Amino acid sequence: MSRTGVIALRIGVLASMWIALTGSSQDQGCQLPVVYSVNAGFGGVFDPQFGPPGANNWACKPSSAHPYPVVLVHGTFANQHDNWNALSPLLFNHDYCVYTFNYGGPPLLGTLYGLGEISASAAQLAAFVDQVRTATGAAQVDLVGHSQGGMMPHYYLKNLGGAANVHTFVALAPSNQGSALSDLAQLANYIPGVLTLVNEGLENVCPACVQQEAGSSFLASLWSGGITVPTVNYTVISTIYDEVVVPWSSQQLAGSNVHNVVIQDLCPIDFDGHAGLAYDHIALREVLNALDPAHASPALCTYIAFEAGG
Repeated sequence: MSRTGVIALRIGVLASMWIALTGSSQDQGCQLPVVYSVNAGFGGVFDPQFGPPGANNWACKPSSAHPYPVVLVHGTFANQHDNWNALSPLLFNHDYCVYTFNYGGPPLLGTLYGLGEISASAAQLAAFVDQVRTATGAAQVDLVGHSQGGMMPHYYLKNLGGAANVHTFVALAPSNQGSALSDLAQLANYIPGVLTLVNEGLENVCPACVQQEAGSSFLASLWSGGITVPTVNYTVISTIYDEVVVPWSSQQLAGSNVHNVVIQDLCPIDFDGHAGLAYDHIALREVLNALDPAHASPALCTYIAFEAGG
């Protein structure tokens, strides 16, 4: 890990501990640091059960400006911390109640989730959303997902009664129509030693990987009759340099309640890839815009290197 990543991890851990001990920092006018770097997520490797800064304050009550709690849904070979160490504090700083969880276990190597059968993961999402709604008193939540986390909630919305409980669904680089298994395995390349384990028995290690293969029976069933529901607002955020869910255009959805965003249309010098999108300030600005379109504002266009965040 780089020095910047170590510093970001230490700050995030201390900030989260302070929140846990004292309550929501919104009450105290505090702002949490937001580090737009993939390195900032490495803390999740050490303790995947420890949520990212700003998340999981169960005493938080949604404000009138942001009445919907935000549930963040991580991707394959990820966990609640390493996927959301930038977006969670960013949302917290904008006065959202933010919640994260791990799904799709048991974890690989004790830390990597998003592996299990997708309908079972969707049931875990359903239970967590109910927990958030009960704690906050909110009738509905907003969902933000990355990769598999941008596709799996469709099952919840269509098949598990989730449409009544969700106002807006924002998906970063979602595997909506799947990809080749060889491309999905690119995710494992980012974690030393994992690709070898995956190659030894993909079906056993990661059933969700097989279900996310383009043309799988799971995806065919999910798309049957259309994948969206009319009562939910959808935003899909993609990068043309995505090397995992390809072609990137397969991520997009159609419908009057859908807004598709391509990062390079906003900033042609943003070269971020699949994993980096969760730490890309331009992409995360679009998340904020999707959650609060009445106060949308453009992101500053800056150079961002491939799979770096920034």
